[in-house]
Amino acid sequence: MSLRELRRRIGHLAIVGFDGHTVSPELREICREFDLGGVIYFARNVAEPGQVKDLSREVAALQRPNGASSSNSWPLWISVDQEGGRVARLKRPFTEWPPMKTLGQADDLSLTRKFAAALADELVAVGINLDYTPVLDIHTNPKNPVIGDRAFSEKAEDVAAHGVAMIETLQAAGVAACGKHFPGHGDTSTDSHLELPLVEHPPDRIDAIEMVPFRAAVAAKVAFIMTAHVLVPSLDAERPATLSPVVVNGWLKEKLGYQGIVLSDDLGMKAISATLGLGEAMIQSLIAGCDAALLCNEPAAAQVAALEDVIRAVESGRIPVKRIEDALGRQERVKMDFFGKDRKRRDVPMSRIGCAEHQDISEAMAEWR
Repeated sequence: MSLRELRRRIGHLAIVGFDGHTVSPELREICREFDLGGVIYFARNVAEPGQVKDLSREVAALQRPNGASSSNSWPLWISVDQEGGRVARLKRPFTEWPPMKTLGQADDLSLTRKFAAALADELVAVGINLDYTPVLDIHTNPKNPVIGDRAFSEKAEDVAAHGVAMIETLQAAGVAACGKHFPGHGDTSTDSHLELPLVEHPPDRIDAIEMVPFRAAVAAKVAFIMTAHVLVPSLDAERPATLSPVVVNGWLKEKLGYQGIVLSDDLGMKAISATLGLGEAMIQSLIAGCDAALLCNEPAAAQVAALEDVIRAVESGRIPVKRIEDALGRQERVKMDFFGKDRKRRDVPMSRIGCAEHQDISEAMAEWR
């Protein structure tokens, strides 16, 4: 891989946030310099459905034309955190969904599939192709401030069953799913947005409980798995899971045999950023085995600087070129699955957003609050 090609392709390792209801000049500048992996929408990017659809068209147009490298033609991931309940960036007139706890309590996989199909319709209608769901954490700690009712259940087997129903339905409808947060954020008592949570379980307990939903997701060929910014001393006493080769490469890729894309949670969260700068965090996450990083809330200059730091780390040999090639290869395989010639693009009318059928599904879920 030439230095010029390396520089362009390193951008595929980042999914970035940006400001505004249209593509910002800063985002355009990043895409002129790098072949970006994708973008993530937040409330700051959303006004109403028509605007979101227009924004997605703008983002898709940032894809570089075909060139010497086949990677130049990879579409961008256009992503969002749309779980339902507390975590939903798309508000009314999009359907407002109850939290996932309701599906676990209903324990009706047909209802879970109906919800996932309706959710996919509303995302596809506005051009979103990646959703950071399902939550595969198990709600084993009632004092957990960040997971709680975002989890399907307190039982590993139920989380696995509903998670697989979500993954299979979303991905069949053309929306890549992302299981989170590996190796499990359910039994923590602090919020990784604010500090580094601790998971104090031995390896055999983690293998027998926390891994159950992730094994099922791997078997279901989930497109993405997101890492957790948690410290699990029994696995790695020094590094948070996102930055730990033992956790990411050893457990997720080797032990569980995961072949998809491993994505870091936002590297700007305090659990990471309190001790590491953005570039160093991205370097360590890639060395650990992550294949892409979320850079959600930093200014464009900081996002570019982080990518430049990664380039220097590859040039110096700190990050092996083979590690970058593996990450890029995984992304190419997944993007081919979702955007290749054999995949027929779905056109979903805007009338599906907030429609009566979806409201009925939401009400059926809400009965189980």
